[in-house]
Amino acid sequence: MTLTTERLSLRRFTPDDLEWFVALYADEAVTRYLGGVKDRDAATALLQNRVLRYYDEHPGLGIWMTRERATGEPVGFHLLNHIQGETIIQVGYALARPAWGKGYATEMAAAILRYGFVDLQLERIAGMTNLPNVASQRVLAKIGLERRGERTFPHPAYGQQPMAWFERDADAWLRDHGR
Repeated sequence: MTLTTERLSLRRFTPDDLEWFVALYADEAVTRYLGGVKDRDAATALLQNRVLRYYDEHPGLGIWMTRERATGEPVGFHLLNHIQGETIIQVGYALARPAWGKGYATEMAAAILRYGFVDLQLERIAGMTNLPNVASQRVLAKIGLERRGERTFPHPAYGQQPMAWFERDADAWLRDHGR
């Protein structure tokens, strides 16, 4: 899957991206709402199991490296994948600190929603974030998801804490945003 916007592009992660991935997950500020800092072994396992293996198991879905088109530099990742332990498809993102405040999360997440609804013909896409993460809640609302309260998921990756829950059906989103 290749997806580009005015300023960004996505590409699949590869094993060669391990050092960048480890560095991203070592940043306490970046991982504050991603379950916290991961050591090298945990980040390696995450890259192998949740990212690289997922591509073949779920064609069209995944976690992709987000890069600035002008420089080719990685700025974070965006995703369209299953909530762990669920059948629900979610949109999400994480950005390295130098990419914060530039509108990158919103720009690419909106493109991913369109990809999910138009190209993959998904019927519904969700988004979730920690309750204190107001910035990500604003992004999810800006891209056209609707807040539907709070949900808790049993998978340990989500800390069994209530999450701000957003979702939207394809028909409603496409009616508001065009095909």
